[in-house]
Amino acid sequence: MNENLFASFITPTMMGLPVVIFIIMFPSMLFPSATRLINNRLISIQQWLIRLATKQMMNIHSKKGQTWALMLTSLMMFIGSTNLLGLLPHSFTPTTQLSMNLGMAIPLWAGTVILGFRYKTKMSLAHFLPQGTPLPLIPMLVIIETISLFIQPMALAVRLTANITAGHLLIHLIGSATLALMDINMTTALITFLILVLLTVLEFAVALIQAYVFTLLVSLYLHDNT
Repeated sequence: MNENLFASFITPTMMGLPVVIFIIMFPSMLFPSATRLINNRLISIQQWLIRLATKQMMNIHSKKGQTWALMLTSLMMFIGSTNLLGLLPHSFTPTTQLSMNLGMAIPLWAGTVILGFRYKTKMSLAHFLPQGTPLPLIPMLVIIETISLFIQPMALAVRLTANITAGHLLIHLIGSATLALMDINMTTALITFLILVLLTVLEFAVALIQAYVFTLLVSLYLHDNT
């Protein structure tokens, strides 16, 4: 196992050129499209999960918000598949890079805010000043609400980055400890290995949950502005 704890987070290169673009494009190949009248089990389960998640997210939206269904579903599938592929040995997880997560969060957040100011101008401006605010507190509350609005995309990106990075670091540390304990005490090494297996199962769940949470929060921002 690599001795450098953060080596797995370094952007991979080939002949001096970054290959992260190809890594980002790879998950789209894992979702086969239906080409037959009767689908196989894999495609049927895939379509059922997509319909279930999309229905839960889109139920609260108006007709304008429901036009984002395809993009939000694609976003959730992309983040989830990228997170899962990152759990493979000697692989790279793009969602551990804050720059990439900000690149997803900022345009989506900006799109929802622009929609809000375009179609619900009064309601969007009313969020900056709650009703019944005392006159001396108005400037402070406007500043606080403005800061909280601009923090939303940062919170989206940092939440995804922190959760995926923390899981990878824990797996790396416990895996290193398991290898070291094999030469010292086999019983302790087996217990540590069992913990590693349980943590890996947990990380599979976290990879999918974080994809759903990221998309759900974007969906809630959209609901507030449409």
